[in-house]
This record gives sequence, structure tokens and C-alpha cells, in this order.
Amino acid sequence: MRVPPSFLEDIRGRVSISSVVGRKVAWDRRKSNPGKGDYWACCPFHGEKSPSFHVDDRKGRYHCFGCKASGDIFTFLVEKEGLSFPEAIERLAGEAGLAMPLVSEADVKREEQRASLYDIMEIAAKFFEGELQAARGSRARGYLADRQLPVPVQKEFRLGYAPDDRSALRSHLADKNITVEQMAEAGLVIAGDDIPVAYDRFRDRVMFPIRDPRGRVIAFGGRALSKDVPAKYLNSPETPLFHKGNVLYNLDKARGAAHERQAIIAVEGYVDVIAMHRAGLPHAVAPLGTALTEDQLALLWKQAPEPILCFDGDAAGIKAAYRALDLALPLLKPGHSLRFALLPEGQDPDDLLKSRGPEAVRAVVEAAQPLSEVLWQRALEGNDRSTPERRAQFERDLRNLVNVIGDDVVKKHYLADVGSRLQALWQPQGAVGRRGAVRSGAGFQPFQPRRGFKPGQRPWDVAQPASAQLKRLAASPAFAQGAERRERMIVLTLINHPELMDELLDEFAALELTTPELDSVRTQIIDSAALGFGLDGTDLRSHLTARGLGSLLDRLETQAKRLNEWFLGSGAAQDDARTGLRQMIALHRKTVTLERELRAAEAAFAADPSLGNETALLAVREQLSSLNGAEAQIEGFGIASGRSVDAIG
Repeated sequence: MRVPPSFLEDIRGRVSISSVVGRKVAWDRRKSNPGKGDYWACCPFHGEKSPSFHVDDRKGRYHCFGCKASGDIFTFLVEKEGLSFPEAIERLAGEAGLAMPLVSEADVKREEQRASLYDIMEIAAKFFEGELQAARGSRARGYLADRQLPVPVQKEFRLGYAPDDRSALRSHLADKNITVEQMAEAGLVIAGDDIPVAYDRFRDRVMFPIRDPRGRVIAFGGRALSKDVPAKYLNSPETPLFHKGNVLYNLDKARGAAHERQAIIAVEGYVDVIAMHRAGLPHAVAPLGTALTEDQLALLWKQAPEPILCFDGDAAGIKAAYRALDLALPLLKPGHSLRFALLPEGQDPDDLLKSRGPEAVRAVVEAAQPLSEVLWQRALEGNDRSTPERRAQFERDLRNLVNVIGDDVVKKHYLADVGSRLQALWQPQGAVGRRGAVRSGAGFQPFQPRRGFKPGQRPWDVAQPASAQLKRLAASPAFAQGAERRERMIVLTLINHPELMDELLDEFAALELTTPELDSVRTQIIDSAALGFGLDGTDLRSHLTARGLGSLLDRLETQAKRLNEWFLGSGAAQDDARTGLRQMIALHRKTVTLERELRAAEAAFAADPSLGNETALLAVREQLSSLNGAEAQIEGFGIASGRSVDAIG
């Protein structure tokens, strides 16, 4: 199989090496730094007791300092899983969402040209960086100082300056034996049959290098320093390296932090990204001067399930948010959506950072609203509902909009959400409408503000009281207790059956434990396994007791006996312990996911205690409640331990 190197690069850009290797190893949390794409583990290629196997997301490489194994994502699948190289390409292409290419001689030639273009772009980037710090760059340095972008920030983002000279870069590249044709193909000069002498595309501009996911310069964005130029910002043209709609600025630097936080933020421009970085939000990226594209949205979803789109709070920013909403709506799928954050009107992230500090920027991001809420607010703002016919039109249009969602499950839940909101909007006779009217025999009347309504506040911003049922549920400790109980069961099962560590170590290490002392026990168990001792139950207990955890072990055993959790004990058959443990781990993962949804539903209800939000909150609570006591309800479970069917039940 022959595939162009660019196709392999596309795969590497979309699939991180840590996500591939992480299926086979347990990361050492003390040595790893996910925010920088830096991971350590015990080598999967040879036995060892301390982690000497290193994975670098930025370089897309792994290396073992013990056995010297080294390679990339393709090599790892070939060496670890026994795949052929073509099989590894096909598998990873599927994970990246890419169709396998057809290769011709023309494709091979284009790949050779691309390789040389990367070198040319790197030379240009270094030229611009040097010019920024040279005498000709004084005006550009002044501009950056006014924007509070000091030299360390300039160097981190490789900012530069294109001199106000039609041939500065062209001459520099020519001295490196680069032809005008190559310069033009890289988008660095403007040339053509009707142009006697090719000239630099970028002149008198602060330069922002645009990099691919591997950190290679593929294009530039230039910010004009003069006010009388036609374009304030100018991007490179489309080239063999650069397709504007497929690239996100700063993705190479942001994806490590995005992976660690399971979140990513898209802002509007280069300086906005840098402002977010300075505000302590390094997981920020930006489209390149145009509306978000479907390919860019796919890149965002590769990094996090619910990217946050942050727009300026003016009319243009709101319009851009609505365009992104319309783009995303047909593409929604379970677990993949968007949230929207709007800045104060008239301010971009850089303005807000300078005027009110990093806390204000982070507060805007934390207040991001879900797509469903933005969809509803837009519908309310853009429709006249003063007559029955217009209300019917409003309802029909809203349902038609939701019907463009491609995934049937997501569509079903959106239709249910819209139904709940409409029910609250069309309140029965005599009831207060949450969206600004009172239904009476005389029709819809203007909203009458209740006590506490503030001037300028929208009627639907005023909270309605929560129901008594919801207050009782909110006070119930059952859900937190259920999660802690399941964590105790998982930990105790592995203490009593440490022989299961070989097959379940990765799952055990990846669990999110809410109880700090159980997390400490987990760390000690994993360390024991990694060091190669303590895999006998008695020795493991001695190891844990020596580290001050003896009283906790006694409590765990007492609780298990009191609740008749027989399958946790050392006397249970290994098959039963394995079955019970696997199910508890699966239930715990589901619980963690549902509890995240619960927190989001509680926050949504607190901000807007509508019937729709209350219904959604109760639905999540009901799902959580249904998990309690569901462990080990498996046919035949316990027979291996000599327990009868009646005893099991």
C-alpha cells in the first residue's frame, strides 16, 4: 500500500499518540504532565518496575530508555498489536475519520513539493522573528507592548514582523537558493505573468505563524500597522500546505491542555488566543478570520465533547454564534454538543483581560450556556407571538429547526426539551408565563414584574421557586453515598483478589475516585503492582498497613460484612470476583458521567428554574437512582463460589 506522507501526517494530527499508547499502559501520574503532552509509564515492551517509557504528544513519538523501543503511533500498533503497517494505517485512519486515499505518481510529486515547502515556511518564520527584534521592528515591538505582549510571549508564539519593503523576504529566500516559483507556491510572494517582478505578500505587518497540529509552520497571519491599508488582517492564500477551513490557530499548543481538561475554547482571532493563554486558559484556539467550518468543528470535537465558542458580545459576535449554532445542529450526536460564551459588549478577550484581569475572562468562560439554551433564546428574540397564529408559526418553525438534527436520539431529547419549554411558555389560564406574559381571558397581557425584578432585567432571568419535590431530592445524600460505596467495593475486591490486577490494572488506574483516602489506597496498590511485590493478598495488606492504612482496611471489611457484600471477600471464587469487579467498574464509570450531567442540570435549573430544566434534572436523578444496588445482578453469578441461586438473590 502506498499512501502520501501528508495522509499519515493528517492522521498524526488528528489522533494523539497518548490516546493510542494509553490503551496499553497505565500512566505514572507523578512523572506525567498531560498539560504539556508529556507522559511516562512502565514499558509495554519489556518488564520493568519503574517507569522509563516516555510518550511525547507534541512530537508524536514514544521512547523507552530501558529497552530503547521507539516509534510513532503506526510503529506502536505494528510492534505491540502485531498489525501490518497498512493495517495500522487503515485502523488509525478510521479513528481519525479519514477515507483511505488513492495514490498516483502526481500525488508522489506533490508530496515531494510539500516537504520542501515546510522548510521554506520555517525559514520565513525565522526571518520574521529576527526582524521583529531588529531595528526595523521597533514599531511592531511598540504595538505589541501596547497590547501587553512582552518578549517571552512573543517568543512563545513565535511572533514576527514583515518589514515595509517589497523585496525583504524575497531577497532573503533567494539567498537560500529558493526560487520565486517556490516562494509563490508557499504563498509568500505575489507573482504572475502580468507582474514584472514578484514582491512580498506581507509588508509592514506583525506576523503570527500558523502551525499544523505537529507545530510546523504552514501559513501566516499578518496584522497591519498602518491604518490606511485595505485589510487589517491578511492571511496566507490557499497552498499545498494550508487550507484555511481545515486549520485552527494554536491547536498544536492547545491540544495537550485540552486533553488534560477535556475542554477546548474557540475564540475569534490570534490575539484573543494569546489573551486566553495569559488568562490561564491555554486550551484556546481560533478559526482563521472566517466563520467556523464543519472541518474545524470536527477538529474541536476531536479534542473535547463540548467545545466552548467564545464570541464578542456585540451584534457581530452574536450573529457569529448563531451561524455556529446552525452549523453544529445537524451534526450533534450523543455526548457531542457546543457551549457558548459571550463577552461584555464592545470587548474582546484582550480588552477584558487588560481592563478587569484574568478572573473576569475565566468567569465568562465558566458561564458558557449550552447550545439548547442559545437555540431557545434566539427563537424567542426573533419571533412575534402576539396572536394564536403567530404562536403556532413560532412553534412550528422551532420544531422544524430541531428536526434538522441528524442523530435520532439527540433529536428526540431536543424535541422533548422544546416541548417542555413551550409548555412553560404557553402557561394555562391565570398562570404567570416564564417568558414574559400572563395568560388570561383577555389574551396575552404585558408581563407584570414580581417583587425583586430589577430594571433592565429580562422577565425570564427572574428565578421561579423550585418545587418541594426537587428540594427534597436535592437534599438527599443517596447519590453521593452510592458512589462512595461502589468505590469501597472496587478497592476492597482488588485488595482481596490482587491476582486480578494483571488484567484490570488500566481500568483501575483510570477510574475517577471521589474519596481521597480510597484514592490513596489505589495509588499504593498500583505502586505495589508496578514494583512487582504485594500481589499476594497477605503481603499486599501488610504493605498497606505499613503505610498507615490498616484502620481503613478494617473499616472496609466491616462494612462489606455488614452489607453482605460476599463477593468482595477473599473467599469468593476468582471468576465471581472478576465478574463483580468488572460490573462495578462499568457502573462507576456510568455514575461519574451521570453525576457530571447532574451537576450541569442543577446549574441550569439554578440559573433558570423552568419546568423543562426541572424535568431534565429529575430525569438524570432517576437514572442515577436506578444504578443503586445494581451490582452483580448477573445470571449464574455466585455459583462458582458455591452459593445457591436462592442465596444469591
